[in-house]
Amino acid sequence: FFFSVKVYVKLNHNSPRILCLTNHLQNLELIDPIFQWNGPHGGLSSENSNVQISPTGTLILRHFNLSGVYTCSIVYKLTAMQPDKNLVIKYLIYAYSDPKNYYEFTARYHAAPCNSSHNTSFKKALLQILSNLVAEISCEVALIKSECHHVKMQRGGLQNEIFFTFSVSSLDREKHNRLCQQSSCDTSHRLNKAKHLIERFFKQQVEVSRKSSEPLPQIYYIEGTLQTVWVDRCYPGYGMNAQIHPDCPECCVICSPGSYNPSNGIHCVRCDSSLIYGATTC
Repeated sequence: FFFSVKVYVKLNHNSPRILCLTNHLQNLELIDPIFQWNGPHGGLSSENSNVQISPTGTLILRHFNLSGVYTCSIVYKLTAMQPDKNLVIKYLIYAYSDPKNYYEFTARYHAAPCNSSHNTSFKKALLQILSNLVAEISCEVALIKSECHHVKMQRGGLQNEIFFTFSVSSLDREKHNRLCQQSSCDTSHRLNKAKHLIERFFKQQVEVSRKSSEPLPQIYYIEGTLQTVWVDRCYPGYGMNAQIHPDCPECCVICSPGSYNPSNGIHCVRCDSSLIYGATTC
């Protein structure tokens, strides 16, 4: 007879121990058991460095990245006199990764003429300042885009403005884990702290220019233009689906055949012509 079980393994990590036994058989004495594992590409054996199979048929997949159907068959007797019994267990083993969460910020600056090198050096300096602000808490700033535009002001002339869009994301903390208490290591905790530091930085720029008696510099932050959105993303080929994967609802699980995710969206989208796991095109 036949069982089907779903297992979730973090991408490029080792799987848990996967048994070639049912709960019922674990409590029985089995005589001359023979275990055979098959994966998506055929038979599995411990000769492959990414596969470990114990004498009792327990499987561990190392640095896992091959999702799909794994079956284990076991042939055994319950008494020496009995004929062989046969059992097949089917595992659907899915790779998953944690979602990429980040904040996306947009801000506008009054700028030098659009082709001026002053804008370029200012952009570098600004990114460096923002990066330094959040480096302490293992976050990083990345420029998504910066565009210079001529803006016609209400009841006024044209002015040059730079539209900045940048993201703030968390660096992988596994390397630093010894250094911090659990709550302060938490990704969302650190991202919220980074958001607070960046918002404070822009607020201070407004306060400084208000207090100053000097004329405004050529490039300055335009008050009230900082906006923030929280972004949830899965890597291409992965998506979240609490209906299909109730045991891993917050995970970005590899897209099953019949679906795909081309971009950093959050869901796998239906695609009847996709026959592989982790499709990024339809």
